[in-house]
Amino acid sequence: MQPVGRQYVVVRPLFSEDSFAEQYERINRNRKTLRHHLKDYFTCDTNRAKNAALSFLPIIGWMKNYNFKEWLLGDIVSGISTGLVAVLQGLAFSLLASLPPGYGLYTAFFPAIVYFFLGTSRHLSVGAFPILSLMVGAVVTRLVPDEGPSANITGFEGLSMEQQRVLVASSVTFVMGAFQLIMGLLQVGFIVMYLSDTLVSGFTTAAAVHILVSQLRFVLGLDFPGINGPLAIVYTLVEVFSRITNTNVADLVTSIVIMALVLIVKEINDRFKSKLPVPIPIEVIMTVIACGVSYAFNFEERFDVVVVGEMVNGYESPVAPNLEVIKESAVEAFPMAIVGFAVAFSVAKVYSVKHDYTIDGNQELIAFGVSNIFGASFRSFAASTALSRTAIQESTGGKTQIAGVLSALMVLIVIVAVGFLLEPLPRSVLGALVIVNLKGMLMQFRELPFLWKNDRSDFVTWVVTFLASLFLGLDLGLAVGLGAELFTVVCRTQFPRCSILANITGTDIYRDRKDYISISEPDGVKIFKIPSPIFFANIDFFRDKLVQAVGFSPVRVLKKRNKALRKIRKMLQNGELEVSDGDLKVREPSTDTSEDDSSMEGLDQPTDFSGLPIQVNWNTELPANISVPPVNMHSLVLDFTAVSFLDISALKGLKMTLKEFIRIEVDVYIVSCDVYIMEKLHQCTFFDDEIKTSIFYPTLHDAMLHILEKHTDHGELEKDISRNNGIIQRDCITV
Repeated sequence: MQPVGRQYVVVRPLFSEDSFAEQYERINRNRKTLRHHLKDYFTCDTNRAKNAALSFLPIIGWMKNYNFKEWLLGDIVSGISTGLVAVLQGLAFSLLASLPPGYGLYTAFFPAIVYFFLGTSRHLSVGAFPILSLMVGAVVTRLVPDEGPSANITGFEGLSMEQQRVLVASSVTFVMGAFQLIMGLLQVGFIVMYLSDTLVSGFTTAAAVHILVSQLRFVLGLDFPGINGPLAIVYTLVEVFSRITNTNVADLVTSIVIMALVLIVKEINDRFKSKLPVPIPIEVIMTVIACGVSYAFNFEERFDVVVVGEMVNGYESPVAPNLEVIKESAVEAFPMAIVGFAVAFSVAKVYSVKHDYTIDGNQELIAFGVSNIFGASFRSFAASTALSRTAIQESTGGKTQIAGVLSALMVLIVIVAVGFLLEPLPRSVLGALVIVNLKGMLMQFRELPFLWKNDRSDFVTWVVTFLASLFLGLDLGLAVGLGAELFTVVCRTQFPRCSILANITGTDIYRDRKDYISISEPDGVKIFKIPSPIFFANIDFFRDKLVQAVGFSPVRVLKKRNKALRKIRKMLQNGELEVSDGDLKVREPSTDTSEDDSSMEGLDQPTDFSGLPIQVNWNTELPANISVPPVNMHSLVLDFTAVSFLDISALKGLKMTLKEFIRIEVDVYIVSCDVYIMEKLHQCTFFDDEIKTSIFYPTLHDAMLHILEKHTDHGELEKDISRNNGIIQRDCITV
């Protein structure tokens, strides 16, 4: 290759795949079988044991490189700031889980301690997450409703409603953690890849609407039981509007003031974050003020305001999960495990890229699995991360999970020492703080115009996921959204945008002929491109599109030709035809105009001219009463650049299609075929007397130059290529 300014010159032979293989020897690589992979996986030596220990306990890796001088102060400031927010979010999100507020503090403590040792992200703040809390709450209220008897479960005897709900929440959290741990041990962290950003956006937006509606009863001070299941959001809104006249004005005014002030200060934090040393902890400030005002003016008795009430004092003894609850909630726990991990991993990935370190998806699954199992033993509910809390941990100077463990220690102080100070806090304040923190998720509605304009399939995925999650519930909604997403992927591969290519004049580049003006298209040649894998679901679509592209059905043409040959033989035998000057002439007009349909067998076999004095030229005028569809092409080129795999069904269909064209004297060429597909074709005995390896070419331009050599009397493209971008010199190309 010789560069000339912004041009390049290449002089090389014209290659087919056969000639290329002869000139350039390929390394024969021995690929590992499943047995070898299993053997390597279970083989243990000193280095593997050391690496396994380091991967299972990431703290060993980053702690030995910890820079106390530069990082410690930032981690301390970050830990205190994040801890204050974690306390408030723990209290608020426990309402979503239909649990007493104090149990949210356990969720902010135990999982964070375990993640400190096992997690690979240095910035993730582990604790309560509103969507998971809402999903836990759906299970809790289903098994232990606000009104009516609890589910018939062994182990509920002698427990109060709150204790039953705590047991249900910890049991479902345990099985959720078990799912995450199993997936981590099986190395299936890649499963999160099936949850696209579009699907997650639609799902989290619907979850935000669910959370918003669920908090209306606290913000308005209404008293009615929580509702779960399909159409729960509709029934909840019906309850809210039917009881709107019972709104507690004190709760409503307090909530509006809290939300307005928090939103204003959060906006100030965003606009001036580069100038502020740390964000203004407005949520903490408003909580302290609300506690003081509520206590001073006795909101609970004077205005009938529902307050947090008695807080947990210290830690309770560990509890075993209830097996019957596990059986009842396992189906709901699995999507919780997926959602919790997917959200945490996507957030962790953002900060790992920003700060240039790696995270391990499988280890994250193990870390969250163990965190949730351990936390469930101490009555915490499902833990993941919250974007706002993680953003505070990173923006206030947090460098490692030391900030996370310090935030857990802040929660510990509240649990064992100062929790009683939060008892006068109105629950409407917690509801208002939950709603304010939904701003980011609710703003995802702004993605819809962009998706509609640029990708209708993603738009459909977003809308279907949102509506299904909104009306069917989050667990069913996630399943429906995943199904819709996979359906769009199947549609894109099953019905790809096939195209006919042409040469861009003066180049060796080929593009869709509909998109360019300066193109050169040879007579008698069609270049067909399918931009997707070919498999059982789209092989028929591929064949139909190919027939549309060439303008005729090769099977129909072949059958017509074979029927015509039968008639020609019959007319020659009857003396109705004669051979004159190499052509067929009608000697005596036939009085029989009917076609012989006695046998349709063999019409799709190769044309057989044996027994005929001449070979019929199908492009000339045939004798009377014999009609055969014209074929105005001599070469078909299939561009396999984007074909990444073929399955057996597609291989059979492709072989049949190629033979159909070859049997009507159309040369078929396949270009840019992946070497591993070539190997599969050889293994599956794709090649025979009709389909040979010589039809494969490494590039489209190689095939086109070969066609122009072979058919020098067809079209004007040869002149263009010779003059502008290629000179055919025996077996050499100069481009």
